[in-house]
Amino acid sequence: MQKITPFLWFDNNAEEAADFYCSIFKNSRVLNVSRYGEAVPGPKGEVMTVEFELDGQKFTALNGGPQFKFTEAISLVVNCETQEEIDYFWEKLSAGGAESKCGWLKDKYGLSWQVVPAIVGEWISGDPERSNRVMQEVMKMEKLEIEPLKRAYEGRG
Repeated sequence: MQKITPFLWFDNNAEEAADFYCSIFKNSRVLNVSRYGEAVPGPKGEVMTVEFELDGQKFTALNGGPQFKFTEAISLVVNCETQEEIDYFWEKLSAGGAESKCGWLKDKYGLSWQVVPAIVGEWISGDPERSNRVMQEVMKMEKLEIEPLKRAYEGRG
């Protein structure tokens, strides 16, 4: 059993969002849908929560109403091995949402994502000179591009 599960608050489209995310990530599926009943505040019979799994990571989505919105204070990171993966996730997750800087985007539900090369953590730790060069490149980009970041890391700017 997964010890910690991210719990995502949606206004009224939790099931739609879960289906959207499951369509993007391989090895993903909706696990369970619960509905509002007599004992719980909410429209009887409407979807209350959706438990779903994205590539092995479990999430729960709640139709909790309009009181709370997503902010960049919480984001989900997608670590990618190739530029093709970055391009794929960037295109799919940003569709209907908004692209931002430094590999960040908001999807059409307002949830923030970071689509990054898996190697970037290594490139921005350790040697301060290399890290600085890589971060300077990151700051110039919206969607991250591996080759310019690799050149910056290697000092071939």
